Amino acid sequence: MSDRGRALNALRWDGSPGHYEVWFLTLTDGASGTGIWIRFAMHAPDHGPADCSLWFVAMDPDGTRFATRRTFDSEALREVDGPARLVLADAELSARGSAGAFDDVRWELRWNPAPAPGLPVHPLVERARLAKTMYVIPQPAIAIEGTVAFGGREIELSGAHGAQAHLWGAKHANQWGWTHAAALETLDGEPRPGDWIDGISIVASRFGHEMGPNTSVVGRLLGEEFSATSPVSVLRATSTSGISQYRAETRARNRRVLFEVDAPRETLVGVTYDDPDGERLRCWNTEVASMRLWVWDRAARSASWMLRETLQAPGRACFEYAQRDPLADVPIHIA
Repeated sequence: MSDRGRALNALRWDGSPGHYEVWFLTLTDGASGTGIWIRFAMHAPDHGPADCSLWFVAMDPDGTRFATRRTFDSEALREVDGPARLVLADAELSARGSAGAFDDVRWELRWNPAPAPGLPVHPLVERARLAKTMYVIPQPAIAIEGTVAFGGREIELSGAHGAQAHLWGAKHANQWGWTHAAALETLDGEPRPGDWIDGISIVASRFGHEMGPNTSVVGRLLGEEFSATSPVSVLRATSTSGISQYRAETRARNRRVLFEVDAPRETLVGVTYDDPDGERLRCWNTEVASMRLWVWDRAARSASWMLRETLQAPGRACFEYAQRDPLADVPIHIA
């Protein structure tokens, strides 16, 4: 990984109140079908002491779910050798792996760094500080080896693929749908090594009004980089999202992309996110959703789109849906 990629994981908190920050790792094991979601998080409220936490979540296609979190004083979070290694209590994250343990969970994971990061926030938006949350993906598509243990189970990973991302800010959006797939294949089951996609559609408060959904999509598709993150692309994209489905269509230059994600309710793990100002979100996440993805291209000065490929990620796509209000019939596992 380049110095730039390592810097994307650098701790942004300067010790001030009104900040939250998360580094997360997602993977789906090819052999067992189990999805894993690990979070390194810190929270500095507007009033009161800051803290940090480790989260470990797992889900199986049959609906078996496991979720736990442990909270620590903020001093437990630190960087070692600059941004090269993040340490939180007995867990660490680097450009080449992650290891940790707390309560009855432990993990030891390793990977080769991705050649290039994913940048869902356009540089213009970042420089203008229009985004209340920044989101970067230092490792958008990685093959992961190692072991995870939780709830009396131990899994030796085989054919696992995933991603590692970092986000920080002062306020979450009011609602979003999100997906990421790092193990795409053709409809015939032929793997597409190196291809991946990440999409997020948010509804946020601006000038006293809710605006959106605004959709950003980045990835590598059919061996080519794809980025629909410019203000024009974000506003032009169409999307719908709900508790178990997410659909978005966007385009950039001469490529058009449509994806549909289905997340079985029995695999969703419900959690809560707290904003520094005390407001709360409810979020439902799974790493064993299924995606179907269509890619069209258009020749220069042509009005016609040609379908290049239909890709899929059956049971190997990440999905998250969040909103402010609770849902009575969908459980929360980490409150």
